[in-house]
Amino acid sequence: MPYEIKKVFASLPQVERGVSKIIGGDPKGNNFLYTNGKCVILRNIDNPALADIYTEHAHQVVVAKYAPSGFYIASGDVSGKLRIWDTTQKEHLLKYEYQPFAGKIKDIAWTEDSKRIAVVGEGREKFGAVFLWDSGSSVGEITGHNKVINSVDIKQSRPYRLATGSDDNCAAFFEGPPFKFKFTIGDHSRFVNCVRFSPDGNRFATASADGQIYIYDGKTGEKVCALGGSKAHDGGIYAISWSPDSTHLLSASGDKTSKIWDVSVNSVVSTFPMGSTVLDQQLGCLWQKDHLLSVSLSGYINYLDRNNPSKPLHVIKGHSKSIQCLTVHKNGGKSYIYSGSHDGHINYWDSETGENDSFAGKGHTNQVSRMTVDESGQLISCSMDDTVRYTSLMLRDYSGQGVVKLDVQPKCVAVGPGGYAVVVCIGQIVLLKDQRKCFSIDNPGYEPEVVAVHPGGDTVAIGGVDGNVRLYSILGTTLKDEGKLLEAKGPVTDVAYSHDGAFLAVCDASKVVTVFSVADGYSMHTGCTMSAAWPGWTSTRWSRPPMMPLSRSGQSPTEEPHPRLWMDRIRD
Repeated sequence: MPYEIKKVFASLPQVERGVSKIIGGDPKGNNFLYTNGKCVILRNIDNPALADIYTEHAHQVVVAKYAPSGFYIASGDVSGKLRIWDTTQKEHLLKYEYQPFAGKIKDIAWTEDSKRIAVVGEGREKFGAVFLWDSGSSVGEITGHNKVINSVDIKQSRPYRLATGSDDNCAAFFEGPPFKFKFTIGDHSRFVNCVRFSPDGNRFATASADGQIYIYDGKTGEKVCALGGSKAHDGGIYAISWSPDSTHLLSASGDKTSKIWDVSVNSVVSTFPMGSTVLDQQLGCLWQKDHLLSVSLSGYINYLDRNNPSKPLHVIKGHSKSIQCLTVHKNGGKSYIYSGSHDGHINYWDSETGENDSFAGKGHTNQVSRMTVDESGQLISCSMDDTVRYTSLMLRDYSGQGVVKLDVQPKCVAVGPGGYAVVVCIGQIVLLKDQRKCFSIDNPGYEPEVVAVHPGGDTVAIGGVDGNVRLYSILGTTLKDEGKLLEAKGPVTDVAYSHDGAFLAVCDASKVVTVFSVADGYSMHTGCTMSAAWPGWTSTRWSRPPMMPLSRSGQSPTEEPHPRLWMDRIRD
């Protein structure tokens, strides 16, 4: 049965405290883009639920920018690789690949004819390069800095000008092509995080960790003014973005605000207070058409409301760290996807629209390893914080909900009828009844990895690193080893009973899925051993009714996969 991607629920930007996050804009005004892990995420700015993912980088991607033509995107990673790829085809074919310097690429700029590219960052011998997009031939030198260059931009009209901003507290001004260093601008007292020319080319602005924004003449580089007088923001400024008509500037700051400036009269038009916590610091911004976007340290993308600055029009939420586990449940007639991430967050997604939010209150503090839903409509999750949590799917609030503290780290949890749950921990198996520990098997003689409970509630299947599945019986408040071994083809990575209880599916590290018939004494089901074509089967989930092939969860947690949800079909 062929698989087809129906929807992609995109991740948030990957952010880091004290580091600006660049959001690129589509010259046609339809999309915006950002990076997370080894991926570039493209989203429709009017309907951000429409998303596309570019996954061809071998290393973490830092920045991506559209060519002014709109036909290509240039993206740069931490190794110094620059990839230029097609935007018009679904396959995003690679056009060119360059290594302008050895080290992290931090920013990219194109000339308005889409023929030249400037790249800056953390090179070893040099911090920047400017070259022809189709040959890699140099069209100038980026010099004048003695530390990492954080930002670059090129005037989008002739005569071309280029500006850079660096950790040496200076900006630099270049003329070209070929681009040549003209002078250093030393007005700032701390790192220069962002430099941007206005769309009409008449001005360029620099923003710094010193809380100041300076405006300069786009052709000569002469200083025009300092926005806001002594300071534009009370904290460091990480990003700026011009309005399409070049009259206003949007700024994003660590003081947890974004601001709109009227550049011609040097005044603040609007101040957007984004919150009071550290996670509300603003690290990036984009002004595209009528949309004003800012990025918080939480990774959330805020659509700012000029008519009501105190509250965003819309906030895009999701995961910014890798998703480790999923489960699906119907609530109020709707199918929801529940996802747990590497940083302990649990989100719930509307499977049709992609709208999502996280649970309220304080929950897990470390990676969520497994989740499942019991018969009473509670989400049961286990985490590397050594807890199992019971959370009502009606309330979606951790506050006042059940928490079971375990002696050792849990790896997997499965539920059965009657309030039972079985938790597999490192070197231990724990039986829970009505949110209380009632029995444990310490040092079972093998390393248990995964667990499933038969829908009838009487049998538990536990898969081990040794490549065997062992069967246990639930007898009141104890577990009894039935002494039966089911052999897999390698270390067991997941087990799952079909919804009618007729079959047990086992997947392993050798990329093989084996199905056993329960009614036939767990004999191997004829025709249901399959080798996976994908690079790593780590999870099994039955559709309803039981059928093959089984779904795939993705890469192992240690690989830090990109946090996105691929779904082909949601069934209750």
